[in-house]
This record gives sequence, C-alpha cells and structure tokens, in this order.
Amino acid sequence: MRIATANQYDVSVEQLLRRQTDVATQQEKIASGLRVNRPSDDPAAAGAAERDRVRINRIAVDQRALEQQRAAISTAESALGEASELARGIREQVLTAGNAGYSARDRTTLANQMRAFRDQLFALANRADSQGVPLFGGLGGSGSPFADLPAGVQYQANGGQRSPSNTALPGTMDGEAIFMDVPDGNGSFKVTLGALNGGTVWTSTGDVLNASALTGHDYSIQFSVAAGVTTYSIVDTTSATTLAVAQPYVDGAPIQFDGLSVNVNGTPANGDVVTLAPSVQSNTFKVIDDAINAIDNAPGGNKLTHAITLALTEIDTAMGRLHAARSQAGEWLNRADAITDLQDKRSLALEEDRSRAQDLDMARGITDFNRAQTGYQAALQTYAQVQRLSLFNYIN
Repeated sequence: MRIATANQYDVSVEQLLRRQTDVATQQEKIASGLRVNRPSDDPAAAGAAERDRVRINRIAVDQRALEQQRAAISTAESALGEASELARGIREQVLTAGNAGYSARDRTTLANQMRAFRDQLFALANRADSQGVPLFGGLGGSGSPFADLPAGVQYQANGGQRSPSNTALPGTMDGEAIFMDVPDGNGSFKVTLGALNGGTVWTSTGDVLNASALTGHDYSIQFSVAAGVTTYSIVDTTSATTLAVAQPYVDGAPIQFDGLSVNVNGTPANGDVVTLAPSVQSNTFKVIDDAINAIDNAPGGNKLTHAITLALTEIDTAMGRLHAARSQAGEWLNRADAITDLQDKRSLALEEDRSRAQDLDMARGITDFNRAQTGYQAALQTYAQVQRLSLFNYIN
C-alpha cells in the first residue's frame, strides 16, 4: 500500500490542531480555576454544580430576608424596652399620687405628666421599621395599627402572629396581644366601690383562692350599721341568691366566698356597697386613661386609694404583657442567630460539593497543561519535518 505525502501532511496538521486545542483547553482551565467551564466538558458534574449553585443562591436570598426581619424584630425589641420604661414611669406617678401630703393641684400635675407618657407610648405602638412597615402590625393592615378614637384606642390591623420557620422570622409582632389584651381588675374579677358610698371603705384588688370554685357571677357586698355595729351581707346578683347575712365586719380582714377573697378596709357607712364582677378585656391605654382620670384633681380619700390600688394592679398586668413580648423578641433574635449559623454551614457544604464537581485541582491542571504543551511542541516538530518532504529534496 502506498501512502502519499499529502496524506502524511494532513495527519500532521490534524495532530497539530488537536494538540493546540488541548493546550488552549488546559490554559482556560488554569485561568478560570474550573475543571468544568461548560456543560459539554462534563455534563454530570455541570448539572450537580448548577444544582448546588441554585441552592446557594436560595440560601443567600433567605438570608437577606432574614436580615431584614432581624432588623425589624430588633427595632421592636428596642421599642418594647422604651414602652416598659414609659409604663414604669407612669406606675411611679400613680404611686406618688397616693402621697397624703399632695394636694388636688399636685395630682393634676402628675396626671398631666402621665398624659405625656401615655402619648409617647401610643406613638411608640405605631412605630414602623425602616421599610415603613408597622412593628406591631400583627398579620397586617392598612395604615397605623392603633387609632386613638373618642371611644378609646382601637386596634385596626389584623391581630395574630406569623410563626417563625426554619429560615425566617415574623416581620412584625402582634400589637393586639401586646397592648390590647389586658384584663381589668386582677385578671379574674374586678372590685368596684358603690358610686353613692358615704363611708371610707376601700378594698384590695382581690385574690383567687380556688379557681375551680369561681362561678363567673356578679356579687354585691352590702354593709349595714346598726347601734354602732357594722355587718355585711353577700348577694350573688346574677342568680339573685344571698350567700351570707349579717356577718361581722372587721376592718382589713378578708371576705371570702365562691373561691375568691377580697380585703375590705376603712369604715363603711350604712348602705355602702362593694361590687365584684368578672374581669373583661381592657387595654394598656384604657388602664392608663382610667388611672389619669382617677388621679386628676383628686382630693384624696378612700376612693383615690381604691383607684390607685386598682391602677397599680392593672398597670403591672400591662407591663407583664410588654415584658413577655420583649422576651419573645429576644428569643426570635437568638433564633435568627441560630438560623444564620445553620445557613452558613449549609452554604459551606454546598460550596464544597460544587467545588468538588466543578473546580480544578490546580496541581493536576498544571501537570496536564505541561503535558499538553509538550505534545504540542512535538506536533510542531513533526509538522516541520513532514513539511520538508518533497521529491526535489532527493534530486541532485
């Protein structure tokens, strides 16, 4: 079989081009640091790397959202701290108002200071984050969540709380639960002095002795004074049932019935009444407003003492809501840190998987490049030798 010189020339050119392509490929790998620069290099590895890249990008998006939520919750936690300080200041003013040496004018000054604190607290409840979203907007709504209406403060947003997930936090807190869900009285029942009472009687806010014995009924403690002896009767006004008749009254001693107890103090006048009713839902702002109204221009006496006792109990309940909400915000911030740590670990693991599938082992890449370059040099030399093949070289 005869092999033409042209055929050898074509083979040499093809070999040269192949070696040249190999060198260019190895140069590209070294320059990019990637073993797989395009899907055709290794379809399976390219697919795995793309899946890892998508997951890494998704984690990055989740992290950006989490950082925004973290900032909102951090701002809310700070706002709740301010709210607690305002509530504490209001409580101190209420306590100060009980000073027997204060005049009605002095108490008016205290009431005005309390109004200023109350207005600051209301503005704080409507505070928004850097994106303009109310911090205490619950499940959302249009405008500010709280409205100060003639009938009292109303919550206009949708109450409720989004639950945190494995990668996200709620962007807002439930302002309804924090500021509006405050029961009056002691949380189980409320004690009220009769409007026409003429004596100096006042009471504690009461205690629950046996929750299972509570009936949820309204009661009336009615005082009688005859021949200098004071007695009381207890009537269940819901069922129109008399529970006790002509019991001897002892100043400061507890009166107990149907699982509850209330300490009655002072000197009742004949016909004085103390009523007890189940607690109803109030709110932080109404609690403060009631305290302000009771203190404003008050001359002192048993009714002021009773109002202060009640106000302190209800303010403590409201402060308990604020403290609980702040603790929840702190817990969420800790959760955000844990989520960030977990997401960082996931990103690192995915990046390692992507690197194994796509990145170049630089030492091996340099070795392959040197080998390809050596092959290219050999092909060049072979081509040069083949190019010299000519019949004229053998004609003298």
